[in-house]
Amino acid sequence: MRDELGSIYHDDVFAGLYARDGQPAFSPWRLALVTVMQFAESLSDRQAAEAVRARLDWKYALSLELTGVGFHYSILSEFRSRLVNSDSGALLLDRLLERLVEKKLLKARGQQRTDATAIVGAVCELDQLELVDETLRYTLNVLATVVPEWLRQQVQPEWFERYGERMEEYRLPASKAERLLLSQQIGDDGYHLLESIYQTTEMKWLAQVPAVELLRRVWFQQYWLDEEHVKRRTPDNMPPTGEWIRSPYDPEVRYGRKQGWSWVGYKVHLTESCEVDSPHFITQVETVPAIQQDHHALTTIQARLAAKQLLPAQQLVDAGYVSAKRILHSRDQHQIALVGPVHIDPS
Repeated sequence: MRDELGSIYHDDVFAGLYARDGQPAFSPWRLALVTVMQFAESLSDRQAAEAVRARLDWKYALSLELTGVGFHYSILSEFRSRLVNSDSGALLLDRLLERLVEKKLLKARGQQRTDATAIVGAVCELDQLELVDETLRYTLNVLATVVPEWLRQQVQPEWFERYGERMEEYRLPASKAERLLLSQQIGDDGYHLLESIYQTTEMKWLAQVPAVELLRRVWFQQYWLDEEHVKRRTPDNMPPTGEWIRSPYDPEVRYGRKQGWSWVGYKVHLTESCEVDSPHFITQVETVPAIQQDHHALTTIQARLAAKQLLPAQQLVDAGYVSAKRILHSRDQHQIALVGPVHIDPS
């Protein structure tokens, strides 16, 4: 990689991620390259830091002295956080693509293909009862950190036992009727907590805490009040499936299904060059909610390829991306021949 592409990254590319004063940073261009290489080799942060210290091929790629001791592994996590917080993750791919174009290894108006795969969320899959219990427990834990004295005055003594530990399947009541009663009890507790928060005039900011807002949204989706009595919603009177919150620890994960496989997380569209006589390179990555149909991402993918000046002449896709509207848009807006199987007319 080093011999073919030279120095892919430079520190000035990442200057916006760092303050002008304070402790000197470890060279960001090296951290960027380490991030790419550790992903390629499926290494943990500790393993990647050890590779920087001990492996000659990594030292060569990073322009390090043989005696260099590298850095502490925690720096990699901090670097990724800087990229995420500044919405700059695309820098790593875009700069690499620019280098490939400079080297004439990648060109526009060739042939590319796009397909989607799943990103499984780093959360447990929860049923409805587990979700409401864990959401209330999560909110209580946050409030116990933010306003511990206030919270101690609001909760009932039995809450410590009810929400002290994460709900597991083996701890749930056996019968359906008992589970329904438990669900209604959790609903009552959640409404009691929300009402206490909204009536706290001396701390109006408490209602704006993200965990509190999350609790409100989950309760709106899962419960309703019938003359002050808590009722569980059924799927018939719940919001659309795509809006359902699936975990309090990542409110954006959604339920997805593709080719007979289901998951909770996200969906990622990968576009890559596929010329017969040249290497294949990923040119665009688009992450979307798992519930979203494939064809909705195509307009954004093509627009971002156009911004990089990497539009293909022919784009190969599967049936999920193909419709008359998408074919015409690809041709008229970007002069792309969209190629893929067209849905059979069922009428």
